[in-house]
Amino acid sequence: DVNESKLDLDIDWPGVFKHAQAVSKTNPFWNELSGSNPFVHDIAASNRNENNKCLSILKEKPYLFSKLSSNRDSLDSSGDELDIDCLLRNSSSRRSGRSKSVSDFLDIVDNRRFNLHKTAPQKTTASDMTWLQNDREAYKMAWLSHRQLTRSCLDLEAMGSPGWAQTQATDIHVVCKLSHEGGSVQLPDSDINIHVPVGHVLPGEFQEVGLKAILNPPLSCNNELSSTVSPLIELTLSNLNTSKAIFLEVKVAAKVKNDPLSQVMSDIVCFFSLSKEGPFKKVENCYIYQDTIQVKLTDLSHVMYAVIAVQASKIQPPATNIWDYVHRTVSVGIYGPKYIHPSFTAVFTVFGHNYIPGKLTVCDIKKGGKSMPPVVFQLWGKHTFLLEKPQDLNISLISCDPDFEVKMEDQSKNIKKEELKTGEMVRQQFLFSMLGCREMHVFVFLVQIKILKSSQVTQFHVTTPDPAPKLSGIINRPKHLQNRKEIKSAPWLLIPTIKYPKFQDKTLSVKSYGVALKTVLRQNKIDYLLEYFKGDTIALLGEDKVKAIGQTKMKEWYVGVLRRKIGLVHCKNIKVISKEQAMDTADSELTTRNLVEQMALPFKKLTYIYSVVLSTVSERVYDWRALAEVLGYPHMSLDDFNEAHADKESERVAHVVKRMKQDCHANKKKRLFLYELIVALLKIDCQGLVARLTQDTIILTSAVKLGKSWRELAEKLARLTKQQIEAYEVPHQGKDGAVTLEMMWKPAYDFLYTWAAHYGDGYRDVLQDLQSSLDKMKNPVTKQWRELTGTLILVNCMEVLRASAFSKMEEEE
Repeated sequence: DVNESKLDLDIDWPGVFKHAQAVSKTNPFWNELSGSNPFVHDIAASNRNENNKCLSILKEKPYLFSKLSSNRDSLDSSGDELDIDCLLRNSSSRRSGRSKSVSDFLDIVDNRRFNLHKTAPQKTTASDMTWLQNDREAYKMAWLSHRQLTRSCLDLEAMGSPGWAQTQATDIHVVCKLSHEGGSVQLPDSDINIHVPVGHVLPGEFQEVGLKAILNPPLSCNNELSSTVSPLIELTLSNLNTSKAIFLEVKVAAKVKNDPLSQVMSDIVCFFSLSKEGPFKKVENCYIYQDTIQVKLTDLSHVMYAVIAVQASKIQPPATNIWDYVHRTVSVGIYGPKYIHPSFTAVFTVFGHNYIPGKLTVCDIKKGGKSMPPVVFQLWGKHTFLLEKPQDLNISLISCDPDFEVKMEDQSKNIKKEELKTGEMVRQQFLFSMLGCREMHVFVFLVQIKILKSSQVTQFHVTTPDPAPKLSGIINRPKHLQNRKEIKSAPWLLIPTIKYPKFQDKTLSVKSYGVALKTVLRQNKIDYLLEYFKGDTIALLGEDKVKAIGQTKMKEWYVGVLRRKIGLVHCKNIKVISKEQAMDTADSELTTRNLVEQMALPFKKLTYIYSVVLSTVSERVYDWRALAEVLGYPHMSLDDFNEAHADKESERVAHVVKRMKQDCHANKKKRLFLYELIVALLKIDCQGLVARLTQDTIILTSAVKLGKSWRELAEKLARLTKQQIEAYEVPHQGKDGAVTLEMMWKPAYDFLYTWAAHYGDGYRDVLQDLQSSLDKMKNPVTKQWRELTGTLILVNCMEVLRASAFSKMEEEE
């Protein structure tokens, strides 16, 4: 009878658990179960309290005994706490408790017979477990296999080192029950779909379709003539009494190049097998549109495996491998614990396909030289970039927060091209630790991917999750030890590492001038462009020319000073003369203090990431006293530092910057943080640091200003193809497969940073080439946004500032 082979949803659970008392009499270890096995604690407790009807049963598989899930996501593999009333009667009641072991319920279920109540067919439901009911050992093994990686009783307070929070089952799969009308099944957070046509099964029958992604594709499909571009896809069917084929649709991480040789010699194909290990054979019924392939599957079985690959008939010179025939994108995921701790591991993972799971099981975590049990990490950030051929990669993770650092030996790691050729997932671990005993907080770190044999650099920022909620007590305990440490290290704080020159406020020393040949007055004022009358004498702050758009056209300009204002003057509108030839220079005089304040004006309107600025300044300023003095804190002393900022010079510099940030925030109308910081850095002659901050903020602000127009810039600046542009946008696409307008600055920033990295230390060339390219766009943003022009003025004034504001005699003393 069918009714005897399925579970009943209306079980009399209080009656069922009375059976547990009989079990306890025959099991001599029953009384110790709650001590040795936390998953049966509530079962043992139920013997002592028969009125307890609300028992938490399932944690990892809340629908293991249920076919109804109207208000729950069938893909949830680990909820918080579920009770029987909530599970079976859709109640909202909840209680705290631990999960019970299914093996204990089997003692009860074995002696029960269940009557099935027919339910309406649903599109999505959990896997049918009834085939295991008559085989208790198989049921146990199935549950234990699922439970193996699902340790859910970690106690952060009890662990020697704060752990990884609660781990969860990580096999991402979906099972859907479809009727005669058919439908589609999509693997969560992926571009992997199964389409079942109408009439696939007979009316009144159902088809359970299961999809699962196995991250490591078969090695046999990765060789000289083929390379996988999707995960290995496991497809399961419950009903083989079918009349029509089904269709597998996958978006892949490659596209065959448009040149004739690539089009003839290679193709995107699907390999199919009834076994996970193979052998795999090529499926003929495939349709390809751009980067999406649709495969018609006719040889159906209960379990099937498919993988998408790029295959070549042969490798013909100039090609050297299969990668030379395709545009290949590489996906990168950064994984870490659910919460951050004073010491934690981040895992950099490279995938040979574009499926980046939200959770990743890591089995090779080590602590104190010993291997740890498998743990499940959460996805923190992802990125996709174009890699034309397998090459050695160098990976660096850099903390943008001075409160955290990457372990020295973990700061840079390499991935060999041979590892990329296999198509398997490649992981590298990076250990982060907090400096000192201070309050935990979210921070940002930078991920850099360098191709060792070229200048190509890809980078992106990742923001960590929140600190673990139980860590406050752990961090704040050893207060007396912190105080001792401060006293012990205090004498060492008195020794500055570098002596910065003293800024002198005096009149600029100018070597050349320009006499205006015509009058230029603009009805609509333009920032950073000077206005002058015919015959005016303009002081020129250098011989270098700046290329920038004027009112309508691109022109060449000198940086000049007139009537205490610095700006650009068109080269054709002046006659350059020497200092000796200049007659009246009173209107072109300017002090070094006024020059610094005007040089920094663009920073009043530039966008910046505070944590990045803080990290950069704290690492490259070596005397906190010098910085404090020019920031307006001349009386700051060691007594103003707490124990959290007493170890390193970089920590003291960071404290000074944070203090200024707080003061600016308290008086937003009159003070601007980045502007005042740049002025201060110029006054202690940190021009290299100012150049670094200038380039970083210009790239970020340009990305924000450009929005979707970055695609046009990418074509002009680096001649990117449509495929390469899409590769920058993929990591930032939403569920609909498109990048929202609000998020468009992210791919723009990734591109601009990668492009700028090719210049090395040539920050002037970066700014000038960016200005020229923006000016040439159809609708130049630089017509209204002139801050990039302002930064070109800044970098062209640095030499004259250094020559006038800092005495060489003083430096020698």
